[in-house]
Amino acid sequence: MGYFLVCTLLLFAYRRFDPPTTGVQVQRRIESLFAEGAYRKRYRPVPYARISPHLVHAVVAAEDTRFYEHGGIDWQAIGEAIEDTRRGRPRGGSTLSQQLAKNLFLTTHSRLWRKTLEVPLTYLTEAVLSKERILELYLNVAEWGPTGVFGAEAAARQHYGVSASALTREQASRLAACLPAPRRRVPQRMDQYAAIIERRMAQMGW
Repeated sequence: MGYFLVCTLLLFAYRRFDPPTTGVQVQRRIESLFAEGAYRKRYRPVPYARISPHLVHAVVAAEDTRFYEHGGIDWQAIGEAIEDTRRGRPRGGSTLSQQLAKNLFLTTHSRLWRKTLEVPLTYLTEAVLSKERILELYLNVAEWGPTGVFGAEAAARQHYGVSASALTREQASRLAACLPAPRRRVPQRMDQYAAIIERRMAQMGW
């Protein structure tokens, strides 16, 4: 109960303030102590208005097409993911709200305890934050590279040398295509999936 109380207080604070760090960022810092190579966190939160609408649309189209319809957990998407996995096409079914809760308060380790905590934390996130703020926070804390790149601003500058507000539709779709595996994928190699994301954006009216 104490853990959830702390998370609740932090979520109320995150209504107005950006998190100074996240659970995943702490995880990566600890992992870097036992790995070779330099680690430098690049994390510069920016307001929603300074993130390209193309990136907002691309991320929703790629990661959570029913984002504005569900209350945190998309049980339909989970059912579809289970069915696809049975057919030999494994994929995830987590929502942007789930991914935000994981990024803020948990780690990337796939453990039963993490999933057990993730569900109530997701509903708590939806109860405290607006949809726009959930998107804003997610786009600012999402991991976008193998060496400490977190958030849209750092990702845009790392991969394209521009600010998050200046991302084009194509650049945004390529960045969104990296999110399922941000430590392995680079936007310049995401031709096929980026094209799929752009088609989804068009189908959603964007």
